[in-house]
Amino acid sequence: MRVSLPTIQPYALPGAAELPAGRVDWRVDPSRAALLIHDMQRYFLAPYAGAPIPEVVANTAALAAECRERGVPVFYTAQPGHQNPADRGLLTQFWGDGIGAVIDADPGAADVVDELAPAADDVVLVKWRYSAFQRSALAELLAAAGRDQLVVTGVYAHIGCQATAVEAFMRDVQPFLVADAVADFSRTHHDQACDYVASRCGVVTTTADVRTALAVEMTTGVS
Repeated sequence: MRVSLPTIQPYALPGAAELPAGRVDWRVDPSRAALLIHDMQRYFLAPYAGAPIPEVVANTAALAAECRERGVPVFYTAQPGHQNPADRGLLTQFWGDGIGAVIDADPGAADVVDELAPAADDVVLVKWRYSAFQRSALAELLAAAGRDQLVVTGVYAHIGCQATAVEAFMRDVQPFLVADAVADFSRTHHDQACDYVASRCGVVTTTADVRTALAVEMTTGVS
């Protein structure tokens, strides 16, 4: 059985000046956007020995508060604690039993961390595969809400966050990967995810820039 997750050493988040140049000039618009808080469960954050998690959690919480205030839908993904082997499928061969390996000893392992607890109007999607769109109603819920932009935060940047951004693009939903509101196995993996998204499917941005865009768009109504 494979070890589920590595021990993750502290690393510094990329600053705005370090982000890769993009191919498109998309801008977050509160009338079109939705926020995704991806897999921010206790189990997935446990391997971190510190940075960048406190900053990522704080930035994600700030974005969630801003979105709720401005009527921007907030979605979560969360893997279930107990998974039937047929539901888990090939993930087991790469990552072992995942949360299922610890849930009996730690019943709260599948919980979203307290600082990011979903609000009453937020939508929590059961997560089955890397992409948040797989085996979920995310695409249909976005369409029903008239949303064609997805602001992606959470863990892990080069796995589920990147896969979700790619699938959003393939569904004609503009993805925005928030570089200082995602975390990864290492700074190298983090940068690789940012590079891929910026060059292939979306916009890599910062918490500050998303919050500014939300405020400006709400004030001016100009996209």
